Amino acid sequence: MLKSIDQREEVVAKAGGKGSVDPAGNSSSAETRASLIQGAVEALREKGFAGASAREIARRTGSNQALIFYHFGSVAKLHLAALDAVSVARHQRYRGMVEESKSLGDLVQAARAVFDEDLDQGHVTVLVEMIAAAQFTPELRPEVAARIRPWRTFAADSIRAELAGSPAARLLPPEELAHAIVALYLGLEMLANLEGEREPALALFDRARKIASVLDIFKRKKKT
Repeated sequence: MLKSIDQREEVVAKAGGKGSVDPAGNSSSAETRASLIQGAVEALREKGFAGASAREIARRTGSNQALIFYHFGSVAKLHLAALDAVSVARHQRYRGMVEESKSLGDLVQAARAVFDEDLDQGHVTVLVEMIAAAQFTPELRPEVAARIRPWRTFAADSIRAELAGSPAARLLPPEELAHAIVALYLGLEMLANLEGEREPALALFDRARKIASVLDIFKRKKKT
């Protein structure tokens, strides 16, 4: 299915491509790629996977559709490049959040703030759209899954560091808890978007922060 869609869009692009494919100039080529990726991010965020077609992305960037196939080979690969771009940016933000947190309670509070930020800016929407698309596009499934695994690893490493020395470390295996957190985070994002209501999710973060604060107290007592 994915291949047939890409082939159809490529035929349309070539039919309208009046000398738009110009491989000359590395700087120009890099700028074009960056522009197309940003256009794909915006299209996925605002129009969803179904609406993020070659035509829509080209319209947003003022480019010819043929450039998508020249630079990325297919629309699907451009979508994945857009997902990679969002992931890199958010990973930097999340890593900074973890490094600034001094306790498990701080970490949960920071996660709440980032969740709010992600909803406002539509970052996780790109991932959610790609996950949804992967359900009916088998070729996308392993690619999207591969891009989620590093987030579980990141969550597990963060949890392991924060729970070190806590009695909860033996009750809450970091890898299992990380899997649950990533799944919960994405689920909360989807429900918040669907219902247009984020307060239930934020209330859950507030509840988790209270629990985390109790664990922090036990951790401090053990150290003393």
